[in-house]
Amino acid sequence: MTATRRASRPGPVRWAFYLGAVLLIAWLATQAYYFAQIAIWNTVNPQSTAFMRSDAWTLPKERPGVSLQHTWVPYDQISHNLKRAIIASEDANFVNNNGYETDAILQAWERNKAKGKIVRGGSTITQQLARNLFLSREKSYIRKGQELIITWMLETLMDKERIFEIYLNSVEWGNGVYGAEAAAQYYYKTSASKLTAGQSARLAVMLPRPKYFDDHRGSAYLVQRARVIARRMGAAELPD
Repeated sequence: MTATRRASRPGPVRWAFYLGAVLLIAWLATQAYYFAQIAIWNTVNPQSTAFMRSDAWTLPKERPGVSLQHTWVPYDQISHNLKRAIIASEDANFVNNNGYETDAILQAWERNKAKGKIVRGGSTITQQLARNLFLSREKSYIRKGQELIITWMLETLMDKERIFEIYLNSVEWGNGVYGAEAAAQYYYKTSASKLTAGQSARLAVMLPRPKYFDDHRGSAYLVQRARVIARRMGAAELPD
């Protein structure tokens, strides 16, 4: 009887198979959730992002008195200056690429390898949106892989204008500041529709390190880089 019971117990290989099957099902379910959510956001505006929810949890502890600022505005109510500045600064080929820039990813890989840690991601606007919507600020190759999968979903289910509209309304612009309207009000006491070329260039330069530049608004780099972006804005192609 005892021998029969022992023989019927699952062995290590079977347990490993069960565990692998459970992890695979969980991973597929997660991808299905992302896909369904993106499909819904084709017609429904996202109410929040992973980054916003993270800040809503941490801001009261790290910066008492600072609250989340976010106001959604339609694409046509955001200054063309800001749209051109962001494309010029973050992803010059946004309109024509498929969400990835292979050369930028390879360059980032080489730089990370040389540094011995992840310091750059080579991200396009769509990749940044994928990260902001669903993922964390943690830098890892596992997160990067998931980011690329979500990027493919975004590019498959949405057109470029919708991707850019959601990006403009959800990207982080400072300590608890999210989206173009909140950024315009926070930094310049104006609306997103009235941002000037100079203001837009400065906001675009802030995007890679928004919290840092929120605390260092007089940075010489910020001023110098904004001038460069302002000169490039005229050549930026907008989605239509």
